[in-house]
Amino acid sequence: MIERGDASREIPPFDRTFFESGEAFTRIGGGSIGGKAHGLVFIRDILEGDLEPGAFPSVRVNIPTLTVVGADVFEAFMQRNGLEEIAFSDAPDERIAHAFQRADLPTEVLGDLKALIDQVHSPLAVRSSSRLEDALFRPFAGVYATKMTPNNQPDPALRFRRLVEAIKFVYASTFFKAARSYIRSTDEDPRQERMAVIIQEVVGARHGDRYYPDVSGVCRSYNFYPLGRTRPEDGVVDLALGLGKTIVDGGVTWCYSPARPQAPPPFGSVKELMKNTQTKFWAVNMGRPREVDPTAEEEYLVQADLAAAEYDGTLPHVASTYDAASDRLVLGTAGRGPRAINFAPLLELKRYPLNDIIRRMLSACERALDGPVEIEFALTFPHPGGADTARVGFLQVRPMVVSEERVEITEQELRRPDLVTASRRVMGNGVNRSVCDVVYVKPESFDASLTPRIAAQLEQFNTPLLAEGRPYLLIGFGRWGSSDPWLGIPAKWGQICGARVIIEATLPNMIVELSQGSHFFHNISSFQVSYFSVDHQRGPGIDWAWLDARPRVAETDLVRHVRLEEPLLVKVDGRTGRGAVWQRA
Repeated sequence: MIERGDASREIPPFDRTFFESGEAFTRIGGGSIGGKAHGLVFIRDILEGDLEPGAFPSVRVNIPTLTVVGADVFEAFMQRNGLEEIAFSDAPDERIAHAFQRADLPTEVLGDLKALIDQVHSPLAVRSSSRLEDALFRPFAGVYATKMTPNNQPDPALRFRRLVEAIKFVYASTFFKAARSYIRSTDEDPRQERMAVIIQEVVGARHGDRYYPDVSGVCRSYNFYPLGRTRPEDGVVDLALGLGKTIVDGGVTWCYSPARPQAPPPFGSVKELMKNTQTKFWAVNMGRPREVDPTAEEEYLVQADLAAAEYDGTLPHVASTYDAASDRLVLGTAGRGPRAINFAPLLELKRYPLNDIIRRMLSACERALDGPVEIEFALTFPHPGGADTARVGFLQVRPMVVSEERVEITEQELRRPDLVTASRRVMGNGVNRSVCDVVYVKPESFDASLTPRIAAQLEQFNTPLLAEGRPYLLIGFGRWGSSDPWLGIPAKWGQICGARVIIEATLPNMIVELSQGSHFFHNISSFQVSYFSVDHQRGPGIDWAWLDARPRVAETDLVRHVRLEEPLLVKVDGRTGRGAVWQRA
C-alpha cells in the first residue's frame, strides 16, 4: 500500500466551479477514494514538495483537474438498485452492463455531477479507483474499465447523461468476468470490493474531430531489459503519440532509457526501425460516434493513422523523416518522405525538457516510496489557438515489485538434456518449482486470424486451473494482450491470470517484435510472474515434441492442456534477463 503521509490530509469537497476553484483535487460523497486516487494525491504532494515553481519554465507540470466520487456512492448505488444478485452471478458482461445502465445513481450526487457538466465542455476520463487497487502486492492495473467521453454536445442534459452512463459502466466493470477471475487469483473476497470513480480532464488538444495529447508515456525507475551500457536501475520510458491506450494495449511504442535518451535504438537498419515504430494512434472522437453503446469502453474513441496526425500538425516534435537518398532519418518533418515516430526532436533538441522532468519525478517518487516506481503521464505542446506553453500532466504512480533474490544459471545447466526452453529476454527474478500444468497454443493450428478465438478458449482453461489452485505455464505466439490481433493474442489479464510462467514466442508465420510483457507489466512484476520472450530463429526454441508427448488433460482445436508428473524447474536471473525452464525440478 502507498504510504501517503502528508497526502492523507483532507481532500476538499467538490466545488461547483471545477476548473476555476483553484483546487485540482476534490471529492463527491464519502468513503474510500481507492488506489488510483490515493496515487494521484501522492503525486500532488510530490509536486508541491519536490518541484519548485519555475523549475521548468517552458512546461507547466501538474495533475489534471479531477474529482473523485467516493466508494460510499457505489455502495448506495448497489444497495438501492438491488444489483448484488446479478453482480455476483455468472451473467455475461453485456447483461451486467445493461442492468447497471438501467439503474439510478443516488440522487444526492446528481446535483454536483450536473454542476460539473454545466461548466465543463472538454473531454473527460472516467476511471476506476477501487479499494483493491490500493494494494502493492495485489495490483489491479488494467482490470477495471476507463471510459472517455467527448463531453462536447451542445445540450447539457445529453452531456450529463453520457457522464452518468460512463460512471455506471465503470461500476459494472467491477463484476465483469475478467475482473472476477482476477480477484479470485488474488485470494481476495470480491464482495469486499468497493469502487470509487475518478472524473478527470483529459490532457490534450482538439484537432477537428480528434482530441488527444501529443505524447503519452509510462516511465519506470527499474528496467528488467537494459540494453547496451544501461543498467536496470537507469529505468525505462515508453512513449506513444496520442492517448496512452496504445501503451496499455501493448501497441508499438518508442522505448528508451532516461539515463541515455539519445542512445542509438536497438535496430540493425533504418528500415528495421521504420517497421517497428508507431503507425496508428488513439484519440477521443469529438465528432459523431460510430454508434451509441453505453456498454462499450471504446464508444467515444477513434484510431487514426500518421496521415491524420500530419494533417493535425502534431508530428514536428515527435517524428523524423526518412531520406531515401542518404538512407537515414532526418530530425523533424520539414522534408518529404515517410515519417518515423521516434521522438528524436523532443529527446535530442530538448526544446521541452520532458526527460529532465521524468528523471526528477522518478527520483522523487522513489525516495518517497523507498523503492522502484512506475508513473503514467501525458504531454501537450503549444498549438495555434491553444495554450502558449507545453504541459505535462501526471496521471498515476504505482510502486514496483523487484525481487532481490540472487539466481545463477550456469552454462552446464543450459546443456541439460531436459531443457524445455531458454531465453536471454526474460522478465522477473527467482526460482519456481510449483508448476505441473502447461497450457499452450498449438503451433500447428496457429493462424493470426484466429487469435480472438484463441483468447476466448484460453479462458476456458484458466478458470478451472484457477479454481483448483494450480499455477501453470502458458505459451502463445506474438504479443500477449495486443489490441491488434494480427500482432498477437488479444487476451485480457483476467483470461490468463492463473499463469505463473508466460512465454511469448514467434513462428515462421508470426514474426513480430515481441512486447516483453509491457501491456501486463505491473501485474506481471507484482505477481512475480516469469515472462519469457522466445524467438524461434535464435535457439534453443521450445521443445514441442516433449510437450506434445505429455498426458493431455483437455484440448480444443487451437489450445492444449497437458499435466506433468513432476513440477518444472523455472529459473530467472533478473540481473542479466536470462531464464530457462527444465522438465524436472
